[in-house]
Amino acid sequence: MTTVSSIQKTDALYPAGLINHLGPKAPHPIFALGNPDILYRKALALVCSIKCPGNLILKTYDFARQLRDAGVTVIGGFHSPMEKECLSLLLRGKQPVIWCLARRLTPKRPPRDYVEALSSGRLLILSCFGEKIKRATVETARIRNEFVAALSEKVFVSYAAPGGKIEVFCRRIISWGKPVFTLDSPENVALLTMGAHPYSSIHTMMEIPKEQPS
Repeated sequence: MTTVSSIQKTDALYPAGLINHLGPKAPHPIFALGNPDILYRKALALVCSIKCPGNLILKTYDFARQLRDAGVTVIGGFHSPMEKECLSLLLRGKQPVIWCLARRLTPKRPPRDYVEALSSGRLLILSCFGEKIKRATVETARIRNEFVAALSEKVFVSYAAPGGKIEVFCRRIISWGKPVFTLDSPENVALLTMGAHPYSSIHTMMEIPKEQPS
């Protein structure tokens, strides 16, 4: 469970999305701890700025619960306070989660909250950084966020502070043609204006068939 493996660009498991979106900047190799089969699943990236308006915090928390209940595979850096809260909630569910670090991935024993998810094969921890990157920085976080977006099918941004790093990130991801969704709120007007889609429902966003009444 604590063995870190590497995935080379020449490996069949290496995600095509990294090459398609990052081109020559696609990391080589990437490092993994957990169930690598999760890489084959369609994943939704979850992103939020460090400071999130109070009314959007409650909506984002409710959104994370819906993701958990719908069994959606979620990928993220889970670094900002809101993202961390979502990760904690998701790990109490049964759906797969991919956690991407902005530093190296070491084989030391993971936090207690993650042990069960790793043991059950529904958590995959990834890093695109080698041994020299011991701590997360602004630059490694930027690289990690683009790594997350490249691996995802779609991106959900609950809030991006005006003029902040997440807003810049969103502009870049939208330029890729990657679908970006956000909460339909006055605080997210800038995101909606640049091309983000207003979120309506989990089923519509992820194209999940609704359960038919019995």
